[in-house]
Amino acid sequence: MTTSVQVSERTLQLLNKLKHEEGFKSLDQVIRELIAERSKMPKSMFGSNPKLRSFTAKDEAESHEL
Repeated sequence: MTTSVQVSERTLQLLNKLKHEEGFKSLDQVIRELIAERSKMPKSMFGSNPKLRSFTAKDEAESHEL
């Protein structure tokens, strides 16, 4: 689903400049990167649950049993 967002001409120029400088493919990608940078959100959620313990060799072996 796409939507429109109204921005000033100056903001559009700045977004396009960032798009060009950083090699992004779209303005959507520029905005997402800015949001991620601002919120310090990890690109991946892998390892994001500190309550989980590390897998052991036994855990891995059990996951391969049929």
